[in-house]
Amino acid sequence: MSLKPDLSLPSREQLLSIIQIQSDVAKLGLDFYQVMSLVTERSVDLIQSDGAVIELQENDEMVYRAVYGMADGLLGLRLAIKNSLSGLCLTSGQIQYCADSETDPRVDRAACRLTGIRSMMVVPLRYADITVGVLKVISKTTDSFNKVDEAVLGILSDVLAAHMFYAAKYAMSDLYYKATHDEMTGLANRALFFDKFRYHLAQSIAHGRAIGLLIIDLDDLKRINDSYGHRAGDAAICEVARRISEGVSNTDLLARIGGDEFVIILRSEAALLRIDRFIRQLEHLISGDFVFESCPLSLSASIGYAVAPDHGQEIASLIEVADQAMYSLKRQKKDGKP
Repeated sequence: MSLKPDLSLPSREQLLSIIQIQSDVAKLGLDFYQVMSLVTERSVDLIQSDGAVIELQENDEMVYRAVYGMADGLLGLRLAIKNSLSGLCLTSGQIQYCADSETDPRVDRAACRLTGIRSMMVVPLRYADITVGVLKVISKTTDSFNKVDEAVLGILSDVLAAHMFYAAKYAMSDLYYKATHDEMTGLANRALFFDKFRYHLAQSIAHGRAIGLLIIDLDDLKRINDSYGHRAGDAAICEVARRISEGVSNTDLLARIGGDEFVIILRSEAALLRIDRFIRQLEHLISGDFVFESCPLSLSASIGYAVAPDHGQEIASLIEVADQAMYSLKRQKKDGKP
């Protein structure tokens, strides 16, 4: 389907924005997730779309691996390569445009209706004849994109494809995984937590959205270690990690930052709106006996939280607020207060 005619070139402001995106991507290093998140967010602002998605190929499907705007909440959505515009973009290596998803036979119409997409532009992210993935900008209205948008996204894809190629390559390596994940639990580690928190906090401030930080500390782990040995303590830590994982959404990040201390970067709007209830649910998930080698171990945890911007906009101050709240709760438990 042809694009509506527009012979204009990208504006000076758009070109400067692309340069800034390139600079910001370079600062992220080889963190593939952050690179993709930044690209989707900035693409929406760059051409004033309603949302953006980065899709990667897995076997015969395209998978939503980064989302922003109207696509928020659709991480992990899968489309068949042979029945989607994204798949056509991947296999052809050419920019694809859909002016109206209700009349274009190339699109996955059911998926478009699910997500509310009426028009879209899909750009291949190619480097050295390898298509790393596709960047898709989407709109709730028909025929929303033009030749300027095509030129802008084409430049952006050229700028980013090489970086994404290397990020994707190293993101899959053992070295990258070991550098960013806790060996015992498999969760994100302290380094990855700070990288993610720094990025998401900056984005929340820039876009006027709240973001939460939860600090979770096990109660009486020393007693378990002293009574049953460190193997029991390690097993308790892994069990708590598993239980907490059941309570967080795929938009949040759970990390183990050392010893018996966990953190959650809370981005889920529903959880943030009812954060006290969310914490009670986590406490309920964590609490209860855990049997280790026929020995029942009682598990519980103390949880403190901070929310930006209400409790500050700096990493250190937010951690301090959450930490103090957590230790205050621990003291209350020791004093026998409810």
